[in-house]
Amino acid sequence: MDLHVWLAFLVASCVIAVSPGSGAVLSMSHGLCYGVRRTTATIVGLQLGLAVILLVAGLGVGAVLTASATAFTVIKVVGACYLLWLGWRQWRAPVAKVDGDAAQATGEPDLTAPQRVLRGFLTNVTNPKGIVFMAAVLPQFIQPTRPLWLQLLVLLATTVMVDVTVMHGYAWLAARLQGVLRSVRARRAQNRVFGGVLMAMGAFLFMFKRSA
Repeated sequence: MDLHVWLAFLVASCVIAVSPGSGAVLSMSHGLCYGVRRTTATIVGLQLGLAVILLVAGLGVGAVLTASATAFTVIKVVGACYLLWLGWRQWRAPVAKVDGDAAQATGEPDLTAPQRVLRGFLTNVTNPKGIVFMAAVLPQFIQPTRPLWLQLLVLLATTVMVDVTVMHGYAWLAARLQGVLRSVRARRAQNRVFGGVLMAMGAFLFMFKRSA
């Protein structure tokens, strides 16, 4: 891969990662509940889901999913329902006046590391917008005269590197707010903000349509 092509993809990856999405919301929510270190497990899950989407799109399956109305609809409905479920759980999470663990204070169940990885993975891998977007973007940076697997490896490494950095940044910013959100009212508002954003994203996915 030529250097100028990689630099262009690096810029595109930064723009994509910084743009708020369900992964950013989940990173902020878990950063606030668990702190940055424990949110790393969530971010690992997000990257696994992102890797699946990139590889699927890069190998051409993304084009098939984009062309197949049935496959696209199934992925869209599953992804939308999952985000709605996550958002509803966050919205309805009970809050208690607890000075210790942030997860207990916000009413978020104390998820184990594997559970946080799974939640991050499902959040990204069930996002049909990600598949459609990657299927549309990746061909612009793949050179047909070069080995496909090597280019996909470089693109994947670049995407994951950028996304890990940005998601940790989101988690860090949210974790800084732990000292502010001491009252029950503030924690309830936090739950409803993140829950509302996740449910709004889920509702948007139901309305998301493929471009011609």
